[in-house]
Amino acid sequence: MKTADGRQWANREDLIEHSGYGGTTLKRLWRDRRTNGHPEPRDIDCVMHWDLEIWAQWFAQHRDRPRNLSGVDRSGDPDEQLPPAKRAAYSASTPAGSPSTPRTPPPEWPDPVHVEELPTRTREYRTRAQLWTWVDNPVSGFGTSGGRPPGPDPKARAAKTADPRLRLAAEALAAMPGRKAGEVAAALAETHGQSVDTWKRIVTQARKEAQQ
Repeated sequence: MKTADGRQWANREDLIEHSGYGGTTLKRLWRDRRTNGHPEPRDIDCVMHWDLEIWAQWFAQHRDRPRNLSGVDRSGDPDEQLPPAKRAAYSASTPAGSPSTPRTPPPEWPDPVHVEELPTRTREYRTRAQLWTWVDNPVSGFGTSGGRPPGPDPKARAAKTADPRLRLAAEALAAMPGRKAGEVAAALAETHGQSVDTWKRIVTQARKEAQQ
């Protein structure tokens, strides 16, 4: 864990310890950041770190999204091994990354209990019990409509007054009067890391707040 600008910054190993979820799950959440609203990182010592408070708020909302599991078929033998065709029919609602789309495994997708080698492909079998456990895990995303979690966008939260980067942006604006937002943002990015676009949004927000 690192401390910068009065904030705690966590790398992926720290997030694993903090959340209790595995590295594969967190990597997949980061991979799907364009659709789930995953917060942006900051490079510290050439390693990606995330503002722990902002990330924890986002993760809690992502984990606690409203879900509809009414379409899950909970009948049958828990130990029955289901091939892909039966998995697709086992739920009436199959969102993206569901049991019917194993090529892109969703978070916490269970390992197969049996693999059948066919002439042109492999066929993986998973038990009903595995699938029930998976759909009941909030991180799986099963039963949600997709998109980022409800509530304020984490990027918008990062631009609030509590964010110490706003103070840095305000100080930079005062030190460089008359400079364009992009120029101030470039100087802040060079000094403190993160992208110029990120700092440009923060500089713009700081300028708006100064005019209020």
